[in-house]
Amino acid sequence: MNCDNIFKSARVAARRLNRVSTEDINALLLALADVVVENIPQILEANALDLARMSKDDPKYDRLQLTDGRLRDIASDMRAVATLPSPLNMTLSTHTRPNGMTIQKVSVPFGVIGVIYEARPNVTFDVFSLCVKAGSACLLKGGSDARDTNECAVAIIRKVLSDNGFDENTVTLLPASREATAEMLGAVGQVDLIIPRGSKQLIDFVRDNSRVPVIETGAGVCHTYLHVSGRTDYAADIVFNAKTRRVSVCNSLDTLVIDRERLDDLSTVCERLASQNVMIYADDEAFATLEGKYPLLERATADDFGREWLDYKMSIKTVADIDEALEFIEQNSSRHSETIVAEDDDAKNLFLKEVDAACVYANVSTAFTDGGQFGFGAEIGISTQKLHARGPMALPEITTYKYVITGTGQTR
Repeated sequence: MNCDNIFKSARVAARRLNRVSTEDINALLLALADVVVENIPQILEANALDLARMSKDDPKYDRLQLTDGRLRDIASDMRAVATLPSPLNMTLSTHTRPNGMTIQKVSVPFGVIGVIYEARPNVTFDVFSLCVKAGSACLLKGGSDARDTNECAVAIIRKVLSDNGFDENTVTLLPASREATAEMLGAVGQVDLIIPRGSKQLIDFVRDNSRVPVIETGAGVCHTYLHVSGRTDYAADIVFNAKTRRVSVCNSLDTLVIDRERLDDLSTVCERLASQNVMIYADDEAFATLEGKYPLLERATADDFGREWLDYKMSIKTVADIDEALEFIEQNSSRHSETIVAEDDDAKNLFLKEVDAACVYANVSTAFTDGGQFGFGAEIGISTQKLHARGPMALPEITTYKYVITGTGQTR
């Protein structure tokens, strides 16, 4: 297939967005939110077709599933984006040279942003609302698992765009084929940025094969470390919340790291997990401690560490002290979110300073790694890299900048 005309149409739509006011974009988002609510039965009908093709035991099922409540939350999120200040045309810095020439650094849109994602139909609405607010057209490449839902969602968005005087090519859903993915990854000069959202395998594939700049988001191998000084009640609450709040998201807990001196408290820390049927894969010391006290227990293998479970499963690693914990996390982290449970200030400060991750916590659940929870209003993903953006990527992170130079006839 040839997506060249699709990419060209997206670039035209992106240029046209430069002439649209913030007020008109906000009005568009509010109108779309209303239309989403009006079309909940239609969207759920399409979503049911996708769900029928997936086993309920598949960890991706929860991500794929939309409900009346989730769609109303999506609409609410779009209304929230409409209330956020525009990230565009902000003067980031300004200075005047000795010759009288003024140089301003100004925030501007990327232009065309491509997003590749798996069975997450909510991303379709989230990405569109954030991209259009940031002045960019978006090319969406959803997974085949969510084909019917994504087609329904994009058809609704494109109609609202057209009805409100926007170019409908401000958003385009690419075919759910590998050929379309390959074309977008090679669309140098047509696509300005690609953001993969999904599994480590997806992110690795996009990074390794794209000729277009990539921001990596999504893959989260998250640890909670119970230090010898940590409070047992804090640990129990944080482990339960981070593991069971929503297992299919990237900020959920994958491995509990525990000081050997705290093994006597391990059964108390893990007790509530049984109510959610969480399977624990424990190393030898933790297994010996939990055997007969926790009902869903297996011996861990090497493959159970450094693993993003995305399921009601987690592993436990026993360490001698904070130095061993830091080394273990360094070897197994995806640089997403890590937390320590400790009362000792030196231990907390060492952990916060040395752990190399986008978000590092002390006595807080990793479930808070989210643009909304950070007060950013919304986010397009969690960046786990260090260039351009890191952590929750809100509106300012999906813009770039240019230098605007004005003068009075200066020559060099």
